[in-house]
Amino acid sequence: MIEKYRDKIKSPAEAAKVVKNGDWVDFGFGNGFPELFDEALAARRDELQDVKIRGGLVYRPIIHTIDCDPDRKHFQYYSWHLGGYERKMFTAGRLQFVPMLLRLLPEMYRDYLRVDVAVVPVSKPDEQGYCGLGLANFCWKTIMEKARTVIFEVNENMPCLQGVDGSHRVSLDEADIIMEGQHGPLCTSSYRTPSEADLQIARNVVAEIPNGATLSLGVGTIPFTIAQMLAQSDREDLGCHTGTISDAFLALYKAGKLTNAKKEVKTGLNTWNLASGSQELYDWLQENPQLFYPAELDYVHNPRVIEKISNYISINGGVQLDLMGQENAESVGTRQLSGVGGQLDFLEGAFLSRGGAGYICIESSRVDKKGVRHSNIVPAIAAGSAISGPRALIQNVATEYGVAHLTGLSLKERAQAMIAVAHPDFRAELQEYAAKTFG
Repeated sequence: MIEKYRDKIKSPAEAAKVVKNGDWVDFGFGNGFPELFDEALAARRDELQDVKIRGGLVYRPIIHTIDCDPDRKHFQYYSWHLGGYERKMFTAGRLQFVPMLLRLLPEMYRDYLRVDVAVVPVSKPDEQGYCGLGLANFCWKTIMEKARTVIFEVNENMPCLQGVDGSHRVSLDEADIIMEGQHGPLCTSSYRTPSEADLQIARNVVAEIPNGATLSLGVGTIPFTIAQMLAQSDREDLGCHTGTISDAFLALYKAGKLTNAKKEVKTGLNTWNLASGSQELYDWLQENPQLFYPAELDYVHNPRVIEKISNYISINGGVQLDLMGQENAESVGTRQLSGVGGQLDFLEGAFLSRGGAGYICIESSRVDKKGVRHSNIVPAIAAGSAISGPRALIQNVATEYGVAHLTGLSLKERAQAMIAVAHPDFRAELQEYAAKTFG
């Protein structure tokens, strides 16, 4: 560590002592998770009461401050967006879920939320004392301004990129405490083998993506399959302005398709807020920092920034849609699965973009554990389920049976377009409902 900052360095156990009863502690979002501080704070369980922790979309297999306190007598964990472990804990009644739109989260922190301790995962510092925000820019700079105490957890495995103009950079001067220690490998993710339905959905969407399009790709098998097909297509000069950069974009880059040459904003650069994928993806970020513009939610998720990019294509998945085009992307009834995240941000940006379009990609049906098939296109979203995407903002719905283009259609016309891409086994009952409801 640089000599001038030696006085700020503390062990995880020492750093965790700054947390007091009743404090609000921020752990961040996504693949930037302060694993050493989490363990150290959990070790103080019996000394603390009513400590509230915020986090979300955690990739790690365990959060120790939840695991150590099953009755929630000492720690209350609030999730902005459920990752795998958080989903299990929500189902078990061991954490609380907080709905939000990612583009509005910085404003929530500025105007509504209290932050006592911010624990920021950062890369190793350079010789000037600057660190990168690793795999999660999130809205850390906003949170740091609000916090009573700022702790940097230096993760030796994080990519060191700082953004071409410092968009991903923080200084050790901004930290009250600096933590070092040995971390586990970065969490990686992969994709299941696409089904025939996945492949057909991808073909349907790829057919509508123009040359020079700038892409926002959700994380999942269908967006990755779309990227692989684009990599093998005749499309050129594709761009990246996305919430989460993933192996989908790496596949496009390796095929020579990802140039960002036609993107009017941050031309030539891949713009993102979070990173999630393989170690190869993280190595790409580490070895080619000049290719990337990682930035805060205020910028990446801002529809008024996205509208300046022509041919902006947003691609996301969903859980179910109804005949009006309303989308549930995050729950099964009242059981929370994830969160809306940035989906609405990019759908709105795509709507505003000249030549842009938003797509919700969903298999038309699913088969349950008993072998019974259910339609993912339903007459109406069931009471208790989340409405993640309002009908007025859903432009295109892609299933293996085609693409329903909904912009400008009446309710009756939207219903017919949705029925046309539903599974054939359910079209008759959907048609019967539509005739009674929409005339």
